[in-house]
Amino acid sequence: MTDALASRLGTRALELIDIPSVSRDEERLAAHVLAVLRTAGVNVRDAGDTCVIAGVERRGQRPFVLLAGHLDTVPAQDNVPGAQDADAIHGLGAADMKGAVAVMVELAIEQAHRQDDAAIDLGFVFFGREELPHSESALTPLLAREPGLCDADLAIVMEPTGGELQLGCLGNIFAQWTFHGRSGHAARPWLADNAIDRAAAGLSAVAGHAPIPVELAGLTYHEVVTATGVESGVARNVIPDLAIAQLNHRYPPGMAPQEAETRLHALCDPHGTLEVLSNAPSGPVPIGNALVERLQRTGALTVAAKQAWTPVAEFGAAGVDAVNFGPGEPAQAHARKEQVTRSALVHAFSTLRAFTEDAG
Repeated sequence: MTDALASRLGTRALELIDIPSVSRDEERLAAHVLAVLRTAGVNVRDAGDTCVIAGVERRGQRPFVLLAGHLDTVPAQDNVPGAQDADAIHGLGAADMKGAVAVMVELAIEQAHRQDDAAIDLGFVFFGREELPHSESALTPLLAREPGLCDADLAIVMEPTGGELQLGCLGNIFAQWTFHGRSGHAARPWLADNAIDRAAAGLSAVAGHAPIPVELAGLTYHEVVTATGVESGVARNVIPDLAIAQLNHRYPPGMAPQEAETRLHALCDPHGTLEVLSNAPSGPVPIGNALVERLQRTGALTVAAKQAWTPVAEFGAAGVDAVNFGPGEPAQAHARKEQVTRSALVHAFSTLRAFTEDAG
């Protein structure tokens, strides 16, 4: 049974990898998922804007749980088409997150033919543009126009977690930090004001800003600020009057977006001019949700903090408790040699299947 399941999941994952779906180009994959599920007799529909909804769509008498997965990937790195061997499926999006989408598709097909035996009503949400800035995600508008989904008792976002149950998610600020000086001749630097020197002082302050641990519900999150890019220079003999750095600030659950911006300004304003380009809120930790405890118990899952941003935040903003659980190692996400193991696919599928059968 396990060998047959591993083969089925691996074949489905490879099929999905071989349909390119870089962000903003997910239509073909969305249509494929829709067709596969419809042909298999699953209750499924096109929800518009690269979104597909399958299974149960609103709460009934039983607990209502959503499985959510994004269809898009980052740009290819010579890793399409995919490949497979005895242990793993390789290719663009294998871990993030076409392996998870394969698990969702196969579970939706199985659930369609045994819904009366389940202890939980299961819905499936496929959506696009997750790899782009939060403001461009297709999920938040979907939840706004499909209020029935927001009655879910729990959403399981199937991001790669290495088989762990990861709670909450970090808020995510992208900002531009500008340093102004006065240009001049490189032979007479005392007549100029080097913007690069100003940037160096500011970036040194950021580099010396140690990660701040934050404890929440027994889990440790880390607030971090990182420089991710620097631009400056006019010519090799010109002292520049402008330098621009890119910053990424990750902040923990429970911190309001405005508070995070205020903290970042306090760190950066003494050195240059900070402009916040985007701010994706953190995702709350679902404390006391019996379904989260059931999922952990069913799979004997290790519980950890999510040290990244995920669509858990979008569900949280819509009033839905959400967690992260999916196949694939986080370190594999976006890698040139991305892969997901067959054993990880089987573990995720088997855990979720057992979860729907658990009477509590």
